[in-house]
Amino acid sequence: MSAGETKSILVEVFYLEGCNCAPPTIRQIEAAAAELGIAIELKRTIVDKTRGAVELRFLGSPTVHINGLDLDPAARQCTVYGFG
Repeated sequence: MSAGETKSILVEVFYLEGCNCAPPTIRQIEAAAAELGIAIELKRTIVDKTRGAVELRFLGSPTVHINGLDLDPAARQCTVYGFG
């Protein structure tokens, strides 16, 4: 990375299709990043049976990862993933 170049933070939101909590979660993430002046790369992923819960470390809808880690530090130790 060169001087003056900003590195964006990868924020991934995993959710089930039709999840009522996903849109407000995404809006809150975007608002917080804007308020703090943080550059983010926001990826939205609908989780289904073809993209497994274990592969994505999906704990429920929505699940938010920041740079590959669950937003909730306590959830990082979980190993039981699923559709909830």
